[in-house]
Amino acid sequence: MSVRKGLNAWSLPGGLAGTLTPEEAIAKAKQYGFESLELTVAPDGVFGLGTTEARCKEVVKIAEDAGIRLESVAAGTYWGRALGDVSESARVGAAEDLKSLIRITGWLGAKSLLVIPGAVDVFFAPDRPVHPYDEVLRNAQDGLRRAIPEAEAMNVRMGIENVWNRFLLSPVEMAHFIDELDSPFVGSYFDVGNVLPFGYPDQWLRILKHRVVGIHFKDFRRAVGTAEGFVDLLEGDVDWPAVMAAIEEIGYDGPVVAEMIPLYKLYPEVRVANTSRAMDAILGR
Repeated sequence: MSVRKGLNAWSLPGGLAGTLTPEEAIAKAKQYGFESLELTVAPDGVFGLGTTEARCKEVVKIAEDAGIRLESVAAGTYWGRALGDVSESARVGAAEDLKSLIRITGWLGAKSLLVIPGAVDVFFAPDRPVHPYDEVLRNAQDGLRRAIPEAEAMNVRMGIENVWNRFLLSPVEMAHFIDELDSPFVGSYFDVGNVLPFGYPDQWLRILKHRVVGIHFKDFRRAVGTAEGFVDLLEGDVDWPAVMAAIEEIGYDGPVVAEMIPLYKLYPEVRVANTSRAMDAILGR
């Protein structure tokens, strides 16, 4: 098994705010012993939807010089508007966002783009109306189907994340959703910690199998049950040996990416250092 230890840029100060530059993120990933970096795109950040191919090539060269692999991309644009939204104008805007993200991912030479295609509700935005599940399902599939030609042209796999959006709540449902799109450029971006309140990550991995195009590492305490339950790796209820056995069994050979948010209120980079050490233990290094 050749999984690589990765870090999501949101785990670093300035990442979520969109003020962290790719150069800074690459340097920090290198400093703390990561092999792979998942760059993040903010709508209006320093590395945003308007990022050019030339800028991406600059970033690729910097990462290569540092010995850091750029293998996946994530974005926070989906919570503002998504392919599955009931509003047609929101869906049109989300489709343009996704096209830009696919191109940026391809220009970086990364193979996987994390995608949240829609949400029935958004737990951290209580004022957002609840959307009908069947409409989200239909609209999300239609939008992804239209995006497949762009993804194929850029050789980018769109990875649907299991996230707290009250949508695609079982591995069987996720697999069926992906299979109906019938494209190697649509798969699952599986988040280990997100599934803890209602499932077992090793079971999800074994059911999703070849569909898995990316993996996020997080840990979670079931007894808390809310977003406050996300804790440092090895402090929660994730059965890491079982997870690693499942990853090996399905033959996944990409990066496993730590997404550690929110940051510590004080000395936030200590969490990054702790994460690196915990991942060494999980990966048997």
